[in-house]
Amino acid sequence: MASSELTANGLSSAAKTRCGACPLSAARPPEGAMHFSITEYPKEALGQMNALRGSGKFCDVVVRTGEASFACHRVVLASCSPYFRAMFCGNLKEADMGEVVLHGVHADVMATLVDFAYTAELSVSEANVCRLLPTSCMFQITHAVDACCTFLEQQLDPSNAIGISDFAQQHGCSQLHRKAKEYIDLNFTEVAKQEEFMHLGPCELMALIKRDELNVKCESQVYTAVRTWVHFDEKVRLHRLEHLLCAVRCHFLTPKFIRDQIDYCRFLRINPQCKDYLCRILSDLEQHKPCPDQKRYPQGAMVIYTTGGYLRQSLSNMECYHPQFNQWFQLADLPLPRSGLGMAIAEGLIFAVGGRNNSPDGNTDSPRVDCFDWLNNVWRECPPMSVARNRVGVGVLDNLLYVVGGSHGSSHHSSVERYNPIEETWTMVAPMAIKRIGVGVTVVNRLLYAVGGYDGKDRLRSTECYNPDKDEWRFVAPMNTMRSGCGVVAMDDYIYAVGGYDGAQQLSSVECYDTLKDRWKLVAPMNCPRSALSVAVTDNKLYAMGGYDGQNFLSSIEVYNPELDTWKDVTNMSCGRSGHASAVYLGVIFRT
Repeated sequence: MASSELTANGLSSAAKTRCGACPLSAARPPEGAMHFSITEYPKEALGQMNALRGSGKFCDVVVRTGEASFACHRVVLASCSPYFRAMFCGNLKEADMGEVVLHGVHADVMATLVDFAYTAELSVSEANVCRLLPTSCMFQITHAVDACCTFLEQQLDPSNAIGISDFAQQHGCSQLHRKAKEYIDLNFTEVAKQEEFMHLGPCELMALIKRDELNVKCESQVYTAVRTWVHFDEKVRLHRLEHLLCAVRCHFLTPKFIRDQIDYCRFLRINPQCKDYLCRILSDLEQHKPCPDQKRYPQGAMVIYTTGGYLRQSLSNMECYHPQFNQWFQLADLPLPRSGLGMAIAEGLIFAVGGRNNSPDGNTDSPRVDCFDWLNNVWRECPPMSVARNRVGVGVLDNLLYVVGGSHGSSHHSSVERYNPIEETWTMVAPMAIKRIGVGVTVVNRLLYAVGGYDGKDRLRSTECYNPDKDEWRFVAPMNTMRSGCGVVAMDDYIYAVGGYDGAQQLSSVECYDTLKDRWKLVAPMNCPRSALSVAVTDNKLYAMGGYDGQNFLSSIEVYNPELDTWKDVTNMSCGRSGHASAVYLGVIFRT
């Protein structure tokens, strides 16, 4: 090669071409290179390796399990499993052995996992999963473990959830264990009827019923599950009852339920300590003492349901708001459009009560009650109230639905009636001292409070309190401000009266009632005046939604933090409205 063909960078372009170099190399810089990724190649390569295994070519190790043996390529097993990688690449004696014996591994499972190493395909079934998962865990074949866990998660059922939870925990499958526990929590009442539940040990049962996340309509379902567990092996388990009852949140039982247990439960006659314990609980409830137990909060997302309302005419909207994601979801429409209705949760169902259908064809006050099954997103009609009630107050006490006041045409009600969701019957109870429409109703320590409202002449400051044990109302401290159409809700031992109308203007002011001290005080006002709004409490925050500000129907939502005594705007409803109703409960679309 002549020296004239050398440059500072080596060969000249002509020399490179004559020497067989790519003729484009000088014209296209390296940064212009094209990158190719052949997605089919890994599968094709595995297929060729599997074919080589089938013909016995290049196999360099035999894995033996009992009477079965498998000729394999070390590199394939090592690339699939950290277990085999450590075996073949470390200083273990198996690194140089032509045959490796594995003890305690089923031949069919080994065949399945060897096939997976060569094909990336795995078949999981009820017949093999109980052997396949432990072996996959031992070999640290993550993809196989994940496949088994996914299969078991899909098999979760009340009859096997406890077993799957234990199985997952034994083998360190934390995500499957969490999913199984969530399933047990959400379906506790059905799980508690199964044989697996009856075979729980006392410590396991104690840990389960202590869980905050148990989804039960009433604490009586937990009590009944404990009683059934004891009955399954009464001779051995009866002495455990006293300790187990301490894990049941008995202060959330109704007095009637506790009296029935004291009067009729054979276990309590045999075990006087348990009877005395329930008698003390009953005394606390009848004296309306603050509840020492923490309320259960199911694992499923708590959402705010809202229905009905008025915007140029009565609405049939039913939707729910997820505070964590700040998102609304549309649900099945209310069967009859209404505004001025009430809403409450009883026996795990959502009730929409009374209201008025304002439509172009006329205005009709309604005695109607509809029940929303949130699991199936359907409504059904319930037995109606004795009278139509518009702008009614609704509260739940001892799992019974109380409807308070309201109006029918020009008639304003002081009457109160009570609905039993189990028996689907209505009963009249003692009336209030004052007629009230636009009344706010809530419950604290088994006492029902009726706050403010309108008696047909004046907006009211007064508050009445109903004692179900005596079937009587009494006045408590009045608010600082007259309010009708205010939002009323309880947080712990406090009652909040939010906004409303004082006869001259819509209010932004908010008052807080200390039920233990019988005293109202003003707290931070909302950012916007609102009457005929709805309120709800979740995650220790108070939500004020919609309403009327004197000129506009509002879609905005504000949230109150009682620790900071501050309000902030958070989101909007799908449309402005007033006279709607809200309640907080689980949301089926967020179940895990």
